[in-house]
Amino acid sequence: MGFRFSSIVHAKQLIKRSFSNSKDVPKGYFAVYVGERRMKRFVIPVAYLNQPSFQELLSQAEEEFGFDHPMGALTIPCRENEFADLISRLNAY
Repeated sequence: MGFRFSSIVHAKQLIKRSFSNSKDVPKGYFAVYVGERRMKRFVIPVAYLNQPSFQELLSQAEEEFGFDHPMGALTIPCRENEFADLISRLNAY
């Protein structure tokens, strides 16, 4: 499954909207919701958008949820522990 440029454009639009709605997200970060049934909110660096593994998650999120989510942030369709593992690997870079 390839990453599509249009996914980045839609994600950036949602991120801009979520920055304007949320005062608890520091500059250079954005909020995502992760989980299968119960969603947990994570605030992560915008730089992760450049990482291929995170881009794959964005593609999956677009397929499953689209980018217009009522919670006001991206929703990532994976288990919380898998997302935390990915984030810890990205933090190592």
